[in-house]
Amino acid sequence: MNLKLTIAYDGRPFEGWQSQPCGNTVQDLLEKAMAEVAKQPVRIQGSGRTDSGVSAFGQVASFVPPAEISMNPYNWVPALNTKLPAAIRVLDCQEVAETFHARFSAKAKTYQYELCLEPILPPLKAGLAWHLPRLLDPVTLEQALEVYLGTHDYKAFAANRGNETASTDYVRTITESRFEVIDGGYRLIFTGDGFMYKMVRLMVGAAVQVAQGRLRMDDFQALLDQEASLPNGKSPLCAPADGLSLVSVDY
Repeated sequence: MNLKLTIAYDGRPFEGWQSQPCGNTVQDLLEKAMAEVAKQPVRIQGSGRTDSGVSAFGQVASFVPPAEISMNPYNWVPALNTKLPAAIRVLDCQEVAETFHARFSAKAKTYQYELCLEPILPPLKAGLAWHLPRLLDPVTLEQALEVYLGTHDYKAFAANRGNETASTDYVRTITESRFEVIDGGYRLIFTGDGFMYKMVRLMVGAAVQVAQGRLRMDDFQALLDQEASLPNGKSPLCAPADGLSLVSVDY
């Protein structure tokens, strides 16, 4: 049996999704809970990494339970949630095809990023929004976000982990890049076939600088699809993890 989990978490207390020696990651805590339920170690595969402090409404993971466990897929939900901290919750568990893999079967992901433009950051938004008391020009912000649409080389918007080898490693297709007005600020929404390390945060940082008049639109546009013969520019600002959430993963 191959099982698919849908997981939500408040990322503020944790060191990201990916397992780390500290043990304080969402994957570590989920695998610890799973081992308590299964009475043996069980490895899970996530759809992708989220950084320290980043939250998720619809992270996806897959795992193969031990053969001797015949528990109904739905029963994994309460069994795991009783072992997890309140900031992590399994929302759904369902049986999927043997070929399903949370990471390699993913077709698209959607992220959102919240900006708070209020003069004083409300305490309940601390860690959940980027506080920008200097107002943004919404028209320019919309224009900047539209630049990301389509297929581009996003090398300027990737914080390399050191394992990228070819230019095609940076090519991504963005099908949604927009913002909506929320109470006290904006919510930026991005959907694409894949996102690299800190890519969304670098995209947000550059778009915000354009909207604040700190980065010229033509310089911003030149960051995409840079020719190999030209010096490699980088997004001028990586937005903080505050405000970033993984909304959903499409398969």
